[in-house]
Amino acid sequence: MEAVVIDAGSKLLKAGFAIPDQAPSMIIPTQMKIMNEDGSMPDSPSIQVNNVDPVVRGFVKDWDAMEDLLHHVLYNGLGWEIGNEGQILFADPLLTPKAVREQLVQLMFETFNISGFYASEQAVLSLYAVGRISGCTVDIGHGKIDIAPVIEGAVQHVASRRLEIGGSDLTNLLAQELAKSNPNIKLETSEVEKLKEQYACCAEDDLAYDNSLQSCQEEQHTLPDGQVITIKRERYTVGEALFQPSILGLEAHGLVEQLVRIISTVSSENHRQLLENTVLCGGTVSMTGFEDRFQREASLCSSSIRPSLVKAPEYMPENLSMYSAWVGGAILAKVVFPQNQHITKADYDESGPSVVHRKCF
Repeated sequence: MEAVVIDAGSKLLKAGFAIPDQAPSMIIPTQMKIMNEDGSMPDSPSIQVNNVDPVVRGFVKDWDAMEDLLHHVLYNGLGWEIGNEGQILFADPLLTPKAVREQLVQLMFETFNISGFYASEQAVLSLYAVGRISGCTVDIGHGKIDIAPVIEGAVQHVASRRLEIGGSDLTNLLAQELAKSNPNIKLETSEVEKLKEQYACCAEDDLAYDNSLQSCQEEQHTLPDGQVITIKRERYTVGEALFQPSILGLEAHGLVEQLVRIISTVSSENHRQLLENTVLCGGTVSMTGFEDRFQREASLCSSSIRPSLVKAPEYMPENLSMYSAWVGGAILAKVVFPQNQHITKADYDESGPSVVHRKCF
């Protein structure tokens, strides 16, 4: 049986057997709903009250919910049998606290009784997915943006940076902007999320964005309940916030400037290797116009070496950026488990959860 690879994000969990040139067989919402024992929904005034988020801004926050989610994925989704559990590889978010790593390995061996465990950082795995071992990943997730330089398969933690903004903050921004232009319409977060995915885009540059504020084509969108909402410049504001974080009320540099500044803190002999092997990943990077805007900003940046993007190999699945860490995990699983570089049950029984720091990171 192939090893299972899991990448649990704040919004989506990607899981499947380690087959590197295929998309993960399960891509499901990480968020769970509290149900009554008979399967009905509890009475509450808001849908949001019944929701549970096991993963918040990249890290596991509710371990009971996480256990339930993994049980569903492994036994119902992937067909594991109790008493015949296999090996598992997890994609590990940047800057994961040691205690979280230990709790995960403990859960897997003591509750799920797996036969082998390995974990590797998302940034490293995303590079593996495009055939690189050195470069820099810009990962725009649902709850965070991680920028991580990687040299010879090792994340440069001192230089890495996490920005506590992500797709969910862009959704909230769109909700605020739409409320100003459509004051009589109340939108649920899930509806705003769909509008963002359908309409949000990036202007060519900041001048084009400023022009869009003056004149922008108006679009009418009919909501499921029949109400009609008008969308104009809001669609550009969402993408612009990544390059002008002041729109979100943040005193921070835009994405490309952040990248260049982070690389400048690494030893100068590695600058070219890192900047010329930049990989974009996360659901938000598929926004219309995002990649073009990123490259335009890169061509204008003050650095003598300008960031350039690595394209995914043609044989890789479509929309690789959405699950590149999972694909990289599938590639790595084909190496670490056959070569016995993983944590075995015997390793865990001998050393306890702290073995994860010695064998995986």
